[in-house]
Amino acid sequence: MTVLASGVEAGKVSATARFLRNAWYPALWSEELAVGALKPMTILSQPLVFFRKEDGAPAALMDRCSHRFAPLHMGKILPGDRVQCPYHGLEFGTSGACVRNPHGKGEISAANKVENFPVVEKHRILWIWMGAKPADEAQIPDFAVLDTDAEFAIMKLDRIVVKANYELVTDNLLDLSHTSYLHDGILGNAAMVDSEISIKPDGDGLTVGRSSSNTPIPGLFAPLFPGHKNVDKWNTIRWSAPANMLLRSGVCEHGSAPESGTGYYGIHLLMPETETTTHYMFTAVRWNILTDAEANRTIRETLTKTRRFAFEDQDAPVIEAQQLRLEAAGGAISPVMLAIDAGPVRYKRILQRRLEEEKQQGLA
Repeated sequence: MTVLASGVEAGKVSATARFLRNAWYPALWSEELAVGALKPMTILSQPLVFFRKEDGAPAALMDRCSHRFAPLHMGKILPGDRVQCPYHGLEFGTSGACVRNPHGKGEISAANKVENFPVVEKHRILWIWMGAKPADEAQIPDFAVLDTDAEFAIMKLDRIVVKANYELVTDNLLDLSHTSYLHDGILGNAAMVDSEISIKPDGDGLTVGRSSSNTPIPGLFAPLFPGHKNVDKWNTIRWSAPANMLLRSGVCEHGSAPESGTGYYGIHLLMPETETTTHYMFTAVRWNILTDAEANRTIRETLTKTRRFAFEDQDAPVIEAQQLRLEAAGGAISPVMLAIDAGPVRYKRILQRRLEEEKQQGLA
């Protein structure tokens, strides 16, 4: 069975969100959650509020008071890691239980609580677990490349919102052939169309590879590898369910070992806000830097701006247009599959299996 984007299965556009619950989702970059702040985010169509406890550790609650459903993020944080509702002053602890009712005799019923969610801070990212199974920190994907403190190595920790289902964005990232067309002259070029594609399964994940030999160097890589016109270009992108990807992209002299060249790790993290909106968090970490400090300062700024332009102004409009076409179809549509679809097809099989397992176990 082939499962397509945006809940499309066997040619149908699903009206049901295909969210994997028992998995870690990237919610925020660590730097986006300040001490003393209440940060609202919608994840898997659920309103949440994030904040830091007095010891600095992150926490998350359902952003909906159990009394009259007012958003808790409109309230304030009180001493003792309590969040006060702005409407009637009820206070909730990090477990989600109401710990103070300022009205009447102050009785607190067992029902007076909001749901809380496990949050872990790792690799400069706040990860949240939305499922019923116990959260397993060992399942957080490895993005240790972000733990470096090398000067100018890490680009801006960025994000955009794409008005489309997260699977459409995943399709885009696992099919890098589009760089020859949508990002011609920046991330790819016409000479890279006929590239070799490889698929390497890894448990509940996979890695898609794509390589080109003796091709003109793409514009984004020219400042990283100055003085080279033709190169061997390669990408490997690791997908971890539900939608966390680590790209290792590089160029080297034709016929040389890949490690002799240079490039960057592209971090691509997708957080489904709703069935048709996705928070796309991204950054890059350079490896084997061959340029000097002065050049690196400029490269950091250029790489940050160019990658955002590619994602926001080139990828997003096409993906959002796809979403509209799928919604307008409202029925049976089925794509013609090409060789370049090997990565998307394989990840969808894994995702579909995980979704079916959750449904069978009553955890969906």
